[in-house]
Amino acid sequence: MFSNMELAYGFIYVCSGLIAAGIILLFTMKLRHQAEQKQMEAFKEKHRDYFIYLQSHLHDDVQLALPQGRLEPLERRVVEDKLIQWIERLKGESRSKLVSLCQEAGFVEAEKRMLSSLFPGKRVEAAYRLGGMRAAEAVPEMLELLQTMRYGPESIIVARAIAKSADQYEFIRAMLKQLLASGKPVQHLAADMLLETRLESAGLLRRLLQEEELGILKAALAAMWGQAVPAVVPALGRLAFNGQEDVRAEAVKLYLASNPVLKDDTISQLMSDKEWEVRAVTAKALGRIHAAGSIPLLQAALADDSWHVRHNSAESLSLLGEQGFEALCQAALGAGAAREIALSRIEQVMGSERSTQAVDQIVAFNKIKLVYESYFGISSKKAAVQMAGVGGDYSA
Repeated sequence: MFSNMELAYGFIYVCSGLIAAGIILLFTMKLRHQAEQKQMEAFKEKHRDYFIYLQSHLHDDVQLALPQGRLEPLERRVVEDKLIQWIERLKGESRSKLVSLCQEAGFVEAEKRMLSSLFPGKRVEAAYRLGGMRAAEAVPEMLELLQTMRYGPESIIVARAIAKSADQYEFIRAMLKQLLASGKPVQHLAADMLLETRLESAGLLRRLLQEEELGILKAALAAMWGQAVPAVVPALGRLAFNGQEDVRAEAVKLYLASNPVLKDDTISQLMSDKEWEVRAVTAKALGRIHAAGSIPLLQAALADDSWHVRHNSAESLSLLGEQGFEALCQAALGAGAAREIALSRIEQVMGSERSTQAVDQIVAFNKIKLVYESYFGISSKKAAVQMAGVGGDYSA
């Protein structure tokens, strides 16, 4: 009995001791952090004039001076962080001058040595800072570090640092292959990294689009959204017509978004493609680029096996003026899937009159309403009231 009680009391004493030690440790860490923050603020104030000097001469044709005197470790960190902050914000010659200053001050070399640290956190932190300083000379070491890491937040930090720092295409390609080797769906993440590279965008994307590896192609295509790169249109055309099945639909979408001059044979080839994604993307684009000559193809596509193709074809026909709308009306008089999708789109178009405000839109709407009446007439009071809202009552 006493032995059990003594064991219980002993366990309580040990737990109490551990809790007290933990509280003391946390309190000590908090005090140390506060002291460090206070010291960093003091260093920021100490170098305030130096930072003002840098800002004043960033755009001048002069070589920036190094910080005066020997810097303590925490002091070096304060100056380095400020330079990284500016490098992230600036572009062009101003960024290049700050990158050179980091090299001359020894910040890059110090962080390179930390890539060999025994502590994984120190290695990742060093890679992050090297990326911030656009340290091209540290890219081979960061690639070696990336190869030893499993996919996760830390490997993403290192990969992004490589993308920011690399000055050769081969390094970007090696980083992408290592990142994609995880088997995770990281194409959009990789595309975001490509937007931060210091390499010339058009040349980089053109070379990536010539790769055979599917993951790299997907990352390059994702990186193209939101930016116009005319130099890569030929490469997009190659992928659109002769590329791998998994990337053709995306390539076609980007190719058509570049507003190329499309021949009738080209449109016909895309609209008869065996992949429904390609047909759907093409059908949607034809209305946007106002390819009136494609109306027969779009009308035929209203009976496509894919709902997406039928829907996009009906939408594009409604954007192609009176001729396109008339093709919808003709399909609505037929049967099957074409009739169903045509009627659905016609209902949406005719129900959009209340949102029409501009004069040219009112005129265009009245024209298609006349086409509607020639096929379906006005069979209800509701239709007469709707037509009276724009351009008068046509029921007489």
